[in-house]
Amino acid sequence: MSEAPAAPQPGSVEPPAAARHLDLLLIPPRPRTGWRVLPARVVAMCVVELQKLRHDRTELYTRAVQPALWLVVFGETFTRIKAIPTGGTPYIDYLAPGIIAQSAMFIAIFYGIMIIWERDAGILTKLLVTPTPRSALIAGKAFAAGLKALLQAVVVIVIAALLGVAMTWNPLRLLGVAVAVVLGSAFFSCLSISIAGIVLTRDRLMGIGQAITMPLFFASNALYPVAVMPGWLQTVSRVNPLSYQVDALRGLLLGTPSHLALDFAVLVAASVAGIAAASALLGRLAR
Repeated sequence: MSEAPAAPQPGSVEPPAAARHLDLLLIPPRPRTGWRVLPARVVAMCVVELQKLRHDRTELYTRAVQPALWLVVFGETFTRIKAIPTGGTPYIDYLAPGIIAQSAMFIAIFYGIMIIWERDAGILTKLLVTPTPRSALIAGKAFAAGLKALLQAVVVIVIAALLGVAMTWNPLRLLGVAVAVVLGSAFFSCLSISIAGIVLTRDRLMGIGQAITMPLFFASNALYPVAVMPGWLQTVSRVNPLSYQVDALRGLLLGTPSHLALDFAVLVAASVAGIAAASALLGRLAR
């Protein structure tokens, strides 16, 4: 049996409730330790990044214009002329997963500009002196970019459905689509942050970002099958993470033959490598 609480001693005065609450304010809470530290700080950084959307939601609307044009103009036109072999799949159906991956990449690839702005505003220096590991800072920003890209992907999926694209609505497959979008965007945002850590200025990063986005897009299977590419471009496509993201999205949304295990393994490995590289280069931005 548990012991009853000790009765107050004669002559002793129990502290008032207000004093006990004050003690709670003066005594710091025990620091969180163990495996929960890193995930908690990653989530916190991710939430901070997503808060910025509340101040400027026009970004979501303006970024929906380009994928809509790709689907409506490019997709509808090439569906009619049947110029690209897609194995019996209507071309606009074949194109839709590629445009989802493209729009997600375009959001993430310029993410380094934001971190350079944070450096110039003094925010990055304040973040680096906190106990938060650099990997948590980068991972939080990377997965925030993934969640922003996921909102963009929802817009593209809605547009594609309105255009009659035959997609699955299986919840498990849609969950896989969400994971593929987040992982791909995490890698490309880390690539952008890594480039920012090398070039250190927004102008240079903007130029490099514009120089690599279209080659990454055209050197993937987003617009056409790998089999129709010349040999050297097929080699580039095989080392392009965007190709694996598109393959996963196409297999999940359309049910076409794909290599999901390989696709997700490459995306996870690319994301981890991207976080490690960006974390190593983050200190150069704060110097």
